[in-house]
Amino acid sequence: MSLKKVWMLIALAAFMVVAAACGGGEETESEAEETPEENETDNTEGSDEEASDGEGNLSGEIAIDGSSTVFPIMEAVSEEYTQEQPDVRAPVGVSGSGGGFEKFIAGETDLSNASRPIKEEEAEMLEENGIDYIELPLAYDGLSVVVSEENDFVDYLTVEELQQIWVDGEAETWSDIRDEWPDEPIERFSPGADSGTFDYWSEVILEDADISKDAQLSEDDNVLVNGVMGSPNAIAYFGYAYYAENQDTLKIVPIDNGDGAVEPTEETINNGTYEPLSRPIFTYVKESSLEEPHVRDYVDFMNEIAGEMALEVGYINLPEEQYEENAEKIAEAAGE
Repeated sequence: MSLKKVWMLIALAAFMVVAAACGGGEETESEAEETPEENETDNTEGSDEEASDGEGNLSGEIAIDGSSTVFPIMEAVSEEYTQEQPDVRAPVGVSGSGGGFEKFIAGETDLSNASRPIKEEEAEMLEENGIDYIELPLAYDGLSVVVSEENDFVDYLTVEELQQIWVDGEAETWSDIRDEWPDEPIERFSPGADSGTFDYWSEVILEDADISKDAQLSEDDNVLVNGVMGSPNAIAYFGYAYYAENQDTLKIVPIDNGDGAVEPTEETINNGTYEPLSRPIFTYVKESSLEEPHVRDYVDFMNEIAGEMALEVGYINLPEEQYEENAEKIAEAAGE
């Protein structure tokens, strides 16, 4: 081969190598130009997702205490809320309406559950401590008088007979109430003195007289339930939800207030014919606590489902207008 042809082949090969190198460089550069754009898009999408998750997620603790009667509703609310906001803790304490207000007055709680309206002296102490609050009715309750399923003689009781049974010194045996009833000691189980149920009972049944010294008092309504279940001579009173939960082992006692014996039911509690033992139950909310996003969200959630939860645990929901009024109170207290 001539020298000229050799140089032509070398030049051609060199040209092909350079062309290939340039082509590869253009492709790599193109890929390099696209990669940052793709990466930027991916990062942006990831940031948006995290921000969206973060916006809906709340965390913190909510201090709730008070009435054992209101407890089943609020416990159900907190359980439901945990499904929505798992990082918010909202345990519900049970120290009675009076005990709950003591903590509320001391500034220890955000919500105070009560089975009675707040007392004037409690409201005054809150004012002295600079604690503003709102009252939110949650449901209706019918105080239920119960005896053991084994009790085969109590068919109904009048309000006057309830007074005889519960006022100190009035009666010792069932035969003291009606001659045909057994000559057996009456075993009484009552909510504790810190309970709003006790306060209500004292007002409408005892008429502020002393309760029988033989009565066994407890803030835990389950203790009362078990006490009645254990003896055919026992009697107790507590919120309707606790009867509903244990109706297979307890016997409800209709109450005669002068117009015939009436048993507590959803209808009789709601329309007021179960008297004088029908009453609203409440929670009280510290206004400054509503500044905390997780507390405000919880209170809104609670008000939205309180009626549903009331029915689920054995109480009676309020008219929808009442929950709408509650929502207005909440918004106003939050400064909206």
